[in-house]
Amino acid sequence: MLKGIGASDGIGIGRALKLVEKPIVYEEIAVTDTEAEKQRLADAVQAFCRRSEARAKQMDETGADGAILRGHIAMLSDPYMLSQMNELIDGGTCAEKAVETVCDMFIAVFSMTDDELTRQRAADVGDIKKQVQKLLLGIEDVDISRLPPNTVLIVDELTPSMTAEMDKAHVVGIVTERGGRTSHSAIISRALKIPAVLSVENALTLLPAEMELIVDGHAGEVYTDIDDQLREQFLEVQKRFAEKVALEEKHRGRPTATKNGIPKKLYANIGSHKDLDAVLAGDAEGIGLFRTEFLFMDRNALPTEEEQFEAYKAIAVGMRGKEVIIRTLDVGGDKDIPYLNLKKEENPFMGFRAVRYCLANRDAYKAQLRAILRASAYGDVAVMVPLVTRVEEIIEVRGMVEELKGELDIQNIPYKKDIKVGVMVETPAACLIADLLAAHADFFSIGTNDLTGYVMAADRGNADVSYLYSTLDPAVLRAIKYIITSARKRGIPCGMCGEAAADPRMIPLLVSFGLEEFSVNPSSVLSVRCALSELDSVACDAIAEKALSMETEKEVSAYLGTL
Repeated sequence: MLKGIGASDGIGIGRALKLVEKPIVYEEIAVTDTEAEKQRLADAVQAFCRRSEARAKQMDETGADGAILRGHIAMLSDPYMLSQMNELIDGGTCAEKAVETVCDMFIAVFSMTDDELTRQRAADVGDIKKQVQKLLLGIEDVDISRLPPNTVLIVDELTPSMTAEMDKAHVVGIVTERGGRTSHSAIISRALKIPAVLSVENALTLLPAEMELIVDGHAGEVYTDIDDQLREQFLEVQKRFAEKVALEEKHRGRPTATKNGIPKKLYANIGSHKDLDAVLAGDAEGIGLFRTEFLFMDRNALPTEEEQFEAYKAIAVGMRGKEVIIRTLDVGGDKDIPYLNLKKEENPFMGFRAVRYCLANRDAYKAQLRAILRASAYGDVAVMVPLVTRVEEIIEVRGMVEELKGELDIQNIPYKKDIKVGVMVETPAACLIADLLAAHADFFSIGTNDLTGYVMAADRGNADVSYLYSTLDPAVLRAIKYIITSARKRGIPCGMCGEAAADPRMIPLLVSFGLEEFSVNPSSVLSVRCALSELDSVACDAIAEKALSMETEKEVSAYLGTL
């Protein structure tokens, strides 16, 4: 049995088919006719865009997210990326090398981050690089449009371009050597409802072609030594999973509430205005976290106020009156944007980032806040401020918002007069002064990913200390409870937009603590709604009391895992 990351729930039973792509090899020849070489690049880019749009339409038709490939088109069409390639060609570099050099630069930038949603952009650029180079070299893609029934596809990484051509009806499982729960491999697998286990080391080497495999997409396990008893066991698991999915689907369109009728809000997290389709398909009741960093990436200058306004407006209009919480720029730390020329810091997570950067760059911050205010005229938009550690920060942001409101009034530009300004609580400082912050914030949203890391002084990307990174640690649980209690005492709503909001072990505790809004990945909305509908708040209080009486993470995890 091989272990990996369970990225798409379900059980797949079938035979292995290994997809090994041809290596991309070219000779670096010095270019003399630079205009002809630039035209060769332009032709390849044009062909890439045409083919990607056709593939995006295919993905839309099969239930996957065609917007991913359209994002590739937008990325490659960016004038900055193309100008960098053309500059290299002007210096005598061949088109293949120019594509590789520029794409590798972007891959390096995105790969440095600790945020997996940002790292997945590195996979995007890698897919773009490979596809354009293939077009330049005349290399055909491996044909996976016709596959045998009950195929378990073994690949290095499942790319959007690959998925568009895949014979999805015959794929019962996916195993990759790379990717995490928020990678495109995972997103696509979940959209297609195909069980997937990612990051299985040396899968292409260790899994022979035609071997019968069982893929457990929940546990992240791939079984290779299969007898009749094991097969029957997993066929039963497969049946129960299908029943679970059917039960969750019954909650589509229903209001979110506990078993004893306590209403909850169930929102979705998004990383781009292009994710709207996934939110609507997931049946979310709003957007609890709209990360705006991607508007600032893949370019060589700050986005204009108008560009930001159009992106925020698109989401506000698309959500048709449902709440949209827009987090202001969270730059720095793990999100380096080259044109901002941020200084290299020994400890960027505790450095010049997020609201600290924004308040020191007021013109750029005002442009973002003004764009959000203008977009609020088209829907129920709210502002969320990240990495707050002092009361002065939220007071200063609120002052800027009021100043901008005055400017818009003078110009007779509409906006939501009572727009909410809230705090993303994700630092120990914000937790300790949550009662003080609540007096100046319209709402709280707990960012459990950073909060857990900061409280435990543990980097989840560091294997040596990753055992400390757990939201179920008593220290983190007490922090979460205090934040929610502080919000409730002040009469402001409190939500959660970290991964813990969708953790079945955490949900009973969050109900007991009084969390009002759960913001999760769009694909988790129905499962969280179903879980909430089966929980009685009185029973949750008993569970929370027992969990909080425990002294170690191991005890808490074991206890909650048995419920």
